[in-house]
Amino acid sequence: MSWGAEQQGQGHDGGYGYGHGSGYDGGHGQGPAYGYDPGYGLPYDRTPSYGQPTAYGQAVSYEEPVSYEEQWQYVPGPEEPAPTKAEAEAEAEAEAEAVTTEAAATEPPPVPSPPPSPEKGAGGARDRYFDALRAVALVRVVTYHTFGWAWAGLVFPSMGVMFALAGTLMAKSLERPAIGVVRSRMRRLLPPFWFWGLLVVLAMMIHGWMPGWQIVFWIVPVGDPPGDQWGAQAWEILWYLRTYLWFVLLSPLLLKIFRRAPVPALLVSLVPIVVFQYGWQPPYDRFGSALTDLATYLFCWLAGFAHREGVLRRLRPSAVVLASLAALAYGGWYALAHRSEFGTYDLDEIPLAQAFWSAGFVTLLMCFKAYHDVDFAWLARFERLDRVVTVFNARAVTIYLWHEIALVLAVPLIDQFWKVPAFEKWLPLESQWFMFAVGWVLIWIAILLFGWVEDLAARKRPRLLP
Repeated sequence: MSWGAEQQGQGHDGGYGYGHGSGYDGGHGQGPAYGYDPGYGLPYDRTPSYGQPTAYGQAVSYEEPVSYEEQWQYVPGPEEPAPTKAEAEAEAEAEAEAVTTEAAATEPPPVPSPPPSPEKGAGGARDRYFDALRAVALVRVVTYHTFGWAWAGLVFPSMGVMFALAGTLMAKSLERPAIGVVRSRMRRLLPPFWFWGLLVVLAMMIHGWMPGWQIVFWIVPVGDPPGDQWGAQAWEILWYLRTYLWFVLLSPLLLKIFRRAPVPALLVSLVPIVVFQYGWQPPYDRFGSALTDLATYLFCWLAGFAHREGVLRRLRPSAVVLASLAALAYGGWYALAHRSEFGTYDLDEIPLAQAFWSAGFVTLLMCFKAYHDVDFAWLARFERLDRVVTVFNARAVTIYLWHEIALVLAVPLIDQFWKVPAFEKWLPLESQWFMFAVGWVLIWIAILLFGWVEDLAARKRPRLLP
């Protein structure tokens, strides 16, 4: 919960692996050796006889010479019977088995591929499990801001889920130099925020707002950017960007601490929010609001670290599940037991309940991924749904920033529909669901008009749709 406000993110990172293997086997053999036979067909130990010597002048008689063809005439032996079909098949199988055995003996062992990154599945494809979770979280945010259902956070604590996903991607990115990673994250976040903020600030100034020195928070939102009451519904959602930015800045230090003692770090991460609830309470200003939000979602961010570092996979599943259920039970009990104190059981209004409920929920989601290695590859069979998930992940910042403005604009737009008799008769203009549908139409228009800013921030070629 932000100061003067209520309550995304993403990240994007991957790994590829290639393996090449080949085997060559060649053999050169010689047939029978060629040599000189001194006996011309006689046994080697016999000396050829050249006949009796002839007296000088005596006539010599010679035998009729034999032609070369007759001398080496081929006399065929008895014809061998042709092999039967069964014998031919057996011989072919024996030859194939010999070739396979010989190739296996000469082939080098396969090179193991690196494990897929959080955003990459097998074969280098994106991990659709995380993509689907982020898309559901965005839909839940828009739904909550349309209907205001207090129970929505209990069904799916979207902000905790998005912080956990962002923490996973941040841990993956920090395999590179930390300074470059932090700069890259800020570069991807700030340009879409600046573009959106310029329009919002101008609109508020046109309506009479006079900014002070606090306008610097519209440049680097390390604190809640200021604004007037007229634009509150637009700028009150910026608490998430502020909290995300602080987590990015603190991640190099947090990851070092986490790697020294992963499980104790996870447990201790819930201590600050308990202290803020039962001990020292932060001041009700920009500084206090930032501390409260950081303490509320610190466990979720570190849970992303735990998944990336393989900590959850090494823990006993039964112990992790029991601890998660205990956190859910405490968070749910606190929210319901203190309804009169806060006026609601909405988790967004109760930081302690939000922290424990989100911690248990996120841990179960991450454990499900770690223990069962799910990737939601089945989404590819549903082309349109898979396409929507892709667009939501590539335009997550755009959807989050513009969804409140879309819902605000949906109200005067629906008012104009009342002036058309056919619309008044046939359309459910009074229904919140109709406003929800119109809001999504305007969100998709914002994606088409302004989503390209995210491409520029990521140093990609601008596109209407990714």
